Order: sequence, then structure tokens, then C-alpha cells
Amino acid sequence: MSMAEELTMKPLTFVVATNNRKTLERNFLASPCVREPHAHQVLLQERFESAAAAYNDAIARSKNDLIVFVHQDILLPQGWLSDLQLALESLEATDPIWGVLGCYGQNRQNEGRGYLYDCGLGIIGAPFEEPQPVQTLDEIVLILRKSSGLRFDGAIPDFHMYGADICMTAAQRGMTSYAISAFCIHNKHTRKPLFRFLKAFYDCYWPLKRKWKDSLPIYTTCTQVTRFDHQLYWTVIWETYLRYIRERKLGEAHVSETQTLLDRVEAALQRRQPAEQHNGKASALFGSMPVEESRELAHHDATRRAR
Repeated sequence: MSMAEELTMKPLTFVVATNNRKTLERNFLASPCVREPHAHQVLLQERFESAAAAYNDAIARSKNDLIVFVHQDILLPQGWLSDLQLALESLEATDPIWGVLGCYGQNRQNEGRGYLYDCGLGIIGAPFEEPQPVQTLDEIVLILRKSSGLRFDGAIPDFHMYGADICMTAAQRGMTSYAISAFCIHNKHTRKPLFRFLKAFYDCYWPLKRKWKDSLPIYTTCTQVTRFDHQLYWTVIWETYLRYIRERKLGEAHVSETQTLLDRVEAALQRRQPAEQHNGKASALFGSMPVEESRELAHHDATRRAR
């Protein structure tokens, strides 16, 4: 699908909970689907105390039924909207009452499903044809319909585990969640071990476990929620060992320049699939996207709330 064809798609609402202007501009606002002229609504949610508060406020204010919740350090490359459209068309034929969609998730066999580039891990997954059922989705990208009635639970505080929770809620209501083949770029900061997020992470982990105690285990992209929490504690022990015994850096720093990031992604795609196999798709996806052309925040709706 060309850019002109993408512009004719039914408008969406993009929602970003943001606390860093530079990260936002160099990543999400550098995405072609919002950098170029478009009819989509963009809601920048600032100074909210939790993802649930920020996202539920955005749902109430959304002018469109289809809502895409995106992390500020995610870049959606050229063609992302067409990948989404293909997934929606497929689900319209197979499961029109789907619950939540995302770019990466974990199924009930604890297998990852999705396709993305992570600046610390490289390319994760591979392209696939049909949306894949998952138990939970990573919060980097979450997609739902306002008309579905799904809302984020305010009992899950802060900014962890809310993706798992809303997928579990959808399943409880008879709706399946899916990972879709819509390649995105996660330009995250250096990955911090779970114990660095001890209070904030546990503040979200325990309410999720109590809420879904009859549905355990819950497989997520960062840990497993189980009866005895063995995976959580093992992760903390292992990351402590790596950091303080092996003195090994966990993850890699994010890339500050957008074009440098895109060059790395294109090189990674070239290494995985030779040019003759992907027909220059990497260049078509990324090309040159100067940050200076990012649209000013004044063109977007911004909501601010004091903590």
C-alpha cells in the first residue's frame, strides 16, 4: 500500500503516554503515518499517574473507533498501516469480535509471536500471514476498538502489566487477542533489571496475580505470573548475577538519532534476508526520515495532568 493509499484509510486515534519530548520526537512522531499529512487523531497523554488513567481518558476522548496505544520510543515504519489493514481484513473474515491486537505477544504455550526490531535484541520474530492468537500482548503497541467496551483497570497502578490485564479481560468476555505481523521498531533505553523497578513492578504484579488467580499461569513478554512466582524470582536472581558478579551490561542504550537507528534496522534486515529476497523492502520501509520534519506538538492534542 502506497502512502497515498494509506492516507485514504479510515482515520485512527493514536495514543501515547509520554514523559520525554526528545524520545517522542525521535521515535513515534518520526513515524511516516503521523509525520506526513494525515487525518488521524493523535492524543499525547502527559503527567498521568498510570497507564490506565492515561489510556481510559484517551478512549473517552477518541473521535475514532479504532485506537492504537503506542509507547513513545516506538517508531512505526512506512507500510505499518497497510500491515494493520491486512490484519483487520483477515480478522473481519475469521474473528470479527477480536479483543486486543498488538505487535508482539506470548501465547498459552509461552511462545512469542510477532515481528519487530529491538535496539538491544535486534530483529525478533519473522513475518507471518495470519494474526496469531496470544494470551497477552506487550504494551509497546496495543490496538482495540472503542466500541468493544474494553477499558484499562485502574486497580493496576503505574505503567506495568496493563497489557496482560486487558488481554485477560478480553478473554474473560469471550474475545481473543492477537499478535499481528506489523513490523515496528522499539528504540528503548538500556534495559533495567526487574529489581530496579522493584516497587513499581510489584505494585502492578501482585494486583494482576490476585485478580486472575483462577487463570494462572499468565505468560507475558517480561515474566510468568504463576502460583509460586518462581519465574519472577529467578529473573531477579539471574539479572543480579549478571550485573554484579559478571559485571555485564543488560541491554544496549537507545539510538539518539533517528536516521542512524533506521540504518541499523535496514542493515539487520539485509543480514537476515538478502536484497534479492526482500526486493528492497527495507529501503521502502525506512528511507530518509529527518527528525527536523517531525510535526510540532502543537498539531496534536496534548492532555496534561498533575501527578
